[in-house]
Amino acid sequence: MNIFRLTGDLSHLAAIIILLLKIWKSRSCAGISGKSQILFAIVFTTRYLDLLTSFISLYNTSMKLLCFVYQVIYIGCAYATVYLIYAKFRATYDGNHDSFRVEFLVVPVGGLSVLINHDFSLLEILWTFSIYLESVAILPQLFMISKTGEAETITTHYLFCLGMYRALYLFNWIWRFYFEGFFDMIAIVAGLVQTVLYCDFFYLYVTKVLKGKKLSLPA
Repeated sequence: MNIFRLTGDLSHLAAIIILLLKIWKSRSCAGISGKSQILFAIVFTTRYLDLLTSFISLYNTSMKLLCFVYQVIYIGCAYATVYLIYAKFRATYDGNHDSFRVEFLVVPVGGLSVLINHDFSLLEILWTFSIYLESVAILPQLFMISKTGEAETITTHYLFCLGMYRALYLFNWIWRFYFEGFFDMIAIVAGLVQTVLYCDFFYLYVTKVLKGKKLSLPA
C-alpha cells in the first residue's frame, strides 16, 4: 500500500471538510478567496472527464468507477464551496481583498498545457491543464491573506492540510518510482512548484499558529 498517496488524499479531504465546516458553522466566508475556490473547481472538473469515454476492461472500469465516486466528492465539495461564497453567504465575502487577477494564471497555464503534455489530445490537454492550474490555484488565497495581513486559525488549518496533501504527493512519486519504476514529470514538477508556494506558509504556521498566535504573511 502506498501510504503517502493515502495520507495525502486524506489530508486533501480533511482540508475540504475543514473549509466547508468553517463556512457553514460561522455562516461566513470571511477570509476565504472565492477565486481560489473557483480555480479548484475548474481543476477537478477538467481532470476527471475521461471516466465514461474510455473502456479497457470491466476491472479497469470498476476501479475507475470507485475513483469516480471518490472524485465526485471533491467536485461536489468544490462547487458547494463556490456556492456558499458567491450565493448563500455572499454578504460576508470580502471581494475587495480577493483581487488577484486569475487570468494571469489561467491564460499562461492554458498555453503551457497545449505546448507541454503527454499526448496532443483534448482530454490529455485538459488533464495537463488541471495539473498545472492546481499548482498555482492557491495563489489568490495567499495573496488575499497578504493583503489583509492575517488569517483566521481555522483557515490556516485548511491551508496546512492542503499544503501537506501536495507535499505528501511528492513522496508518493518517490515511492512509485522506487517500487514501480514509474514517474510523471509533469505531475512532479507541478507538485514541486505548488509545494514551494507553501514553504513560507509552513514556516509561519509552525512558528506562529502552533504557538497560539495569529498567522500573517508579509505584504
